[in-house]
Amino acid sequence: MKELPLKYGCNPNQTNSRIYIKSKRDLPVEVLNGCPGYINFLDAFNSWQLVTELKKATGLPAATSFKHVSPAGAAVGLPMNDTLKKIYYVDDLPLTPLATAYARARGADRISSYGDFVALSDICDETTAVMLAREVSDGIIAPGYTGEALRILKTKRKGSYNILQIDSEYIPDECETKEVFGITFEQHRNNAEVTKKLLANRPTVNKNFPPESIRDLIIALITLKYTQSNSVCYVKDGQAIGIGAGQQSRIHCTRLAGNKADIWWLRQNPKVLSLPFKSNLGRPDCDNTIDVYISEDYDDVSADGIWENFFTEKPSPLTHDEKKIWLSKLHGVSLGSDAFFPFGDNIERAHRSGVQYIAQPGGSIRDDNVIATCDKYGIAMAFTGLRLFHH
Repeated sequence: MKELPLKYGCNPNQTNSRIYIKSKRDLPVEVLNGCPGYINFLDAFNSWQLVTELKKATGLPAATSFKHVSPAGAAVGLPMNDTLKKIYYVDDLPLTPLATAYARARGADRISSYGDFVALSDICDETTAVMLAREVSDGIIAPGYTGEALRILKTKRKGSYNILQIDSEYIPDECETKEVFGITFEQHRNNAEVTKKLLANRPTVNKNFPPESIRDLIIALITLKYTQSNSVCYVKDGQAIGIGAGQQSRIHCTRLAGNKADIWWLRQNPKVLSLPFKSNLGRPDCDNTIDVYISEDYDDVSADGIWENFFTEKPSPLTHDEKKIWLSKLHGVSLGSDAFFPFGDNIERAHRSGVQYIAQPGGSIRDDNVIATCDKYGIAMAFTGLRLFHH
């Protein structure tokens, strides 16, 4: 099959939409279930490239949770502690490495991952399918599915869940094109390989990158390669914990991603873990309520009775001082940026969220200021020389 008609394009008024391939080969993707749309396929093909590169770079199963052509989370299948299992709602499952990768990817930013498109680097197993069946998700792309996994996924969304199978041997043409306003753009595909060789140039006083930080920086850079620019990615223990995508200002990327990393860490605070939720609440309601509870305006919102709707009893607020103390315990975070940092304010913000290792292209006229700010906090930074814009 060389083309697949779609219901509509980005919006219902954009009719006559399809995906097709110009070469002599067939489309490398098969629809096993559902009726995926234009945006679904954009998410699918971008996310598949991301997990494929993560698997190749780390040797570990990889997963990503995509929304609107950017990852909400990305991770590899490293073991999780009991706290992470609890806040990701998977403490009742016997986790496989692939399922662990998706739990991490989904859990990085559960608010943004709501209604995601999922990509898996490996054949979807039963455990991963069970996990997905419990979440609000639009679809999945993977190189294959076990029989039981496929059966489970086909029951999701009243049988309409979008399930795509990708040919893992497919290699696209080196040249890619797209049209905007009737004008065709053409460029060579971004096939730059992200490896530890990119971290060789270390201009900071601290030049020590432990193996875990190198792994995490590679994960950050590969994630950024498929994130709408400008973008910044915070990574810890093999998973993205904060992604700032599509911002016009670099500092806004850093703040957005840093705020998400802070929320990820605050979700692990004992007060949050012990919130007295009503037993009939679904995961999305719990996630939204936690987000409000952690926010600075919880006192005002609680006055409107949110605790009566979601809690069995009114919990005490997580105070500003308690948050500050808890956030001070976040360490060992790695940060990647898809382009150079123009000012040291990005480093100041990153430091507040436990960043100790940075990889960015370098090349700003204020590189000296950025390096000096890293040295102020003992942060190790590498200049990769590789920009990773994605549009």
